[in-house]
Amino acid sequence: MPNPYYWIGWTVGWLGIALGLGVLARGGRLAHVLAIGAVLLAAGCLLVWAKAILVGAPPLARPAVVEMQALVRSADPLAARGLIRLDLSPVERPDLPTRVRVNAEPDQVPQGLTSGDLVSVRARLMPPAPAALPGGYDYAQRAYFEGLGASGRALGRVERLRASGEGPGLRRRLGDHVASRLSGGEGAIAVTLATGDQTGISEADAEAMRRSGLAHLLSISGLHVSALIGAVIFLVYRLPALSPRLALHWPILLIAACAGAAAGIGYTLLTGAQVPTVRSCIAALLVISGLALGREAISLRLIATGALFVMLFWPEAVVGPSFQMSFAAVTAIVAFYEHPRARAFFERREEGIVRRFLRHAAVLLATGLIVELALMPIAFAHFHRAGMLGAIANMVAIPLTSFVVMPAEAIALLLDTFGLGAPAWWVVGLALRLLLGLAHLVASQPYATMGAAATTSDAAFALTMLAILWMMLWRGRIRWLGAPVAVAGLIVTLLAPVPDILVTSDGRHVALRMPDGRMALLRERAGDYVRTTLAEAAAYEGEFAPLAETDTARCSDDVCTVELPTASGKPLHLLVTRSNLRLPWQAITDACARADIVIADRRMPRGCAPRWLKLDRPALSAMGGAILLIDARKVIGGRDARDRHPWIMAAQGSASPIRSP
Repeated sequence: MPNPYYWIGWTVGWLGIALGLGVLARGGRLAHVLAIGAVLLAAGCLLVWAKAILVGAPPLARPAVVEMQALVRSADPLAARGLIRLDLSPVERPDLPTRVRVNAEPDQVPQGLTSGDLVSVRARLMPPAPAALPGGYDYAQRAYFEGLGASGRALGRVERLRASGEGPGLRRRLGDHVASRLSGGEGAIAVTLATGDQTGISEADAEAMRRSGLAHLLSISGLHVSALIGAVIFLVYRLPALSPRLALHWPILLIAACAGAAAGIGYTLLTGAQVPTVRSCIAALLVISGLALGREAISLRLIATGALFVMLFWPEAVVGPSFQMSFAAVTAIVAFYEHPRARAFFERREEGIVRRFLRHAAVLLATGLIVELALMPIAFAHFHRAGMLGAIANMVAIPLTSFVVMPAEAIALLLDTFGLGAPAWWVVGLALRLLLGLAHLVASQPYATMGAAATTSDAAFALTMLAILWMMLWRGRIRWLGAPVAVAGLIVTLLAPVPDILVTSDGRHVALRMPDGRMALLRERAGDYVRTTLAEAAAYEGEFAPLAETDTARCSDDVCTVELPTASGKPLHLLVTRSNLRLPWQAITDACARADIVIADRRMPRGCAPRWLKLDRPALSAMGGAILLIDARKVIGGRDARDRHPWIMAAQGSASPIRSP
């Protein structure tokens, strides 16, 4: 729903339906339930709208070079990129957002810079970037709800005007301590497990974890929270039991549960209170409460309570992959284990060591497969790629993390208070090297991941997820009615046509699919982020070829002309600008007249009239990038022209770029 008129219509419509059901219900249970559902649907829209008004930070209007004094909110090293990220609050600058983020080289930042320091900095600031392609990552939306109005890079040295004297916070000190004990990739992951800070992980290791289906281990969630709480409860429950007096006269289980709850809350706050961590902490607290009351707390109602809590305080998280994947995974696991046959197979029993080991292996494999299937449509929708070997990799990675890495790291930190942690850190480093080796091994396999083009419709994703939810929430044979619908949705997703041309919203980066199936890139100096974004949207695994070196393109320093084959046999002529130099008006208008499609990173003159499509900078900015299917004559934009969400910058564009044939 693009603008307030739709939001008002949605809210009033559902409230009207609720009122009508209330009048006509006459005490009926079904009508009563439907009326409550209608009220909740209206409340959901009002909740996120209210948070956008009350909490959101308007972005910087346009790029600017500014000199400012600012208070340091945090100074975090980005070890993998060799930078330091400064989170700043400008002082006495009403023309700037209340919070900006600036990256700086280490030699530009004074030693020991901490939160509360007053600094002077000259920086080039940019508004938070919206999605560069249809279906891409929308940083502008996330930044708006985080209160971040601009990001940029420091120009020159950052001068400290006044020190706060606070020193680094607990999270920073803990991260520095862990990093001093372990180096390399295993050290970066150890820091992540202790503090939730992933900035030190190299891109190669992060990509290997993603492709192998182990990236969830880097996000502090149920696995980490439950491991910590379980260890604390075990220790607090067992140690007092050594004393007969304490065991007989004190409520040891209740004390252990309270200690575990306190540890879980502290760990959640220490690691930044991200959505998966908050969800896991709430779920763990409910489980602990159930144990203290002598009841079984692990159920779908438990998940619903955690989801309700997150939606009340972070309603914007619902549309993000973190919320969706976290709750889909845990819902699938609980629904699977609630099935009578699964419960009967996996419950503990008297048996030999070999059979017990095989049963536990079957538990891990079945759980991994269920989670992979539940998360596949979400991964395709957000990342256009899903893991295929994650279930196998997690059979080793989850026990290794739960029973070796996490306990050993906790013991190492505890022993470090006495200077005796070296042996435990050796165990942590060895286990994490094994974990990284497993990730790289699985990621290097040819079928580690499967791609789906960004041309898949939102309707296919919604239908697939509704079918999966149907199977997870219903009991009995009726649940299997969702299976064929989910399979059909996945088939539609995988059979979506691959894009022929992809254009970023600034018009600078263009990827074309060549007749031999390779993808060619207009600007060969494009960075890794741009290449990854284009490859994911195109479901492309190979390396990009420079467009200027292909047989179908003729390029000068200023423009490229490309001839692409079509199913009709008549070639399509493409004109693309590749420099920021001023072009002769007559020459460019003549070239436009000979082209079917014109793509430019600037505003093209009105006299530029291609036969089909003109995608210049204003049009692409308004569309949010474009994906083209040549044979279908279809243009997919990333943004509705009517969009008035507060984090969307007003596009300076013209009328529809598509001309009648």
